[in-house]
Amino acid sequence: MKRAIPVLVLSVAGLIPIWRYEPSTGTTTVATPTPTTSASASSGTSSGTVVKGTLIQTEKGPLQVEVTFDGDKITAVRMLQQPNHPQTAAAVPKLIAETLKAQSAKIDTVSGATITSTGYRTSLQAAIDQQEKAAAASPSPSATSSTSTAKQVVAGSTVQTEKGPVQVEVTFAGDKITAVRMLQQPNHPQTAAAVPKLIAETLKAQSATIDTVSGATITSGGYRTSLQAAIDAKAS
Repeated sequence: MKRAIPVLVLSVAGLIPIWRYEPSTGTTTVATPTPTTSASASSGTSSGTVVKGTLIQTEKGPLQVEVTFDGDKITAVRMLQQPNHPQTAAAVPKLIAETLKAQSAKIDTVSGATITSTGYRTSLQAAIDQQEKAAAASPSPSATSSTSTAKQVVAGSTVQTEKGPVQVEVTFAGDKITAVRMLQQPNHPQTAAAVPKLIAETLKAQSATIDTVSGATITSGGYRTSLQAAIDAKAS
């Protein structure tokens, strides 16, 4: 029995190294540094026309901007490439803010970041030049709209009535009647009172299908006839 005790002690002692070096059953997570990106998002909307500026090689490294336009307005600037330098990182937000404010590349140099500021302005100006060139090559929506809604003035036929001649002049913007002017009308109180009502009804109805003004049946009939002639002339 006395011999068994030392043997047992030695056995237990022999197991201790095994317990100490038993592999862990859990998983070990190794943190991988996140690579820094050279792009810095700007404030402003991201919708619109996106134009890349030229890639500028500076002493500190390459620099390139991407500009978003809404028509002629600069709504956002993003850095596609920029030098990996603390002064550049600090300068870029200031340069972008000044760009959105000035709406051009005519912005001041950021103190301590002269090289970055110069490269930024050069790439930015290249993007602006590209946008202006593209805009000049294609008609703007406003120009297209103004062409399609060009004003046209048409005189209706002269209608001889019992009270005197009636003739209207109609102004069209595209197919829309925007104004009616009396070139001739009977010198009569009832006609003078009826004409504003007839014109108002014409602008509302956008046609010669309008009611007769009470007490001015003859004038109303002559007005509708001359008006329809002007509409027909416009249509042809």
